Amino acid sequence: MDRFYVKLFYIFFTALGMIIGGTIIGSISATLFGYGPLRVMSKLAKDLKIWAAVAAIGGTFDSLQALETGILEGQLRLVVKQLGFMVAAFAGAHAGYLLVVTLSNSSK
Repeated sequence: MDRFYVKLFYIFFTALGMIIGGTIIGSISATLFGYGPLRVMSKLAKDLKIWAAVAAIGGTFDSLQALETGILEGQLRLVVKQLGFMVAAFAGAHAGYLLVVTLSNSSK
């Protein structure tokens, strides 16, 4: 059970890091081309949310396949695990989004 919680945190912080890292690198390119980096950061954070969540859970359909298998074969524990991983990924991506939007709006 400990490995489950470790993986939840791993997925959460992977999604969070993808949002933060992607927006920082994207804002550097915006600066190079004369666009406002704070506005670009907010837009990138919004656009990257789904991709960060998908990449954090593995980027493949393995999670959805495991979810399907759990539902069809009645393995409730597997279903709960996969849903937990998906929630952690989306929560991490959303937390990163909120952090970037809050910081980019407060520094205007």
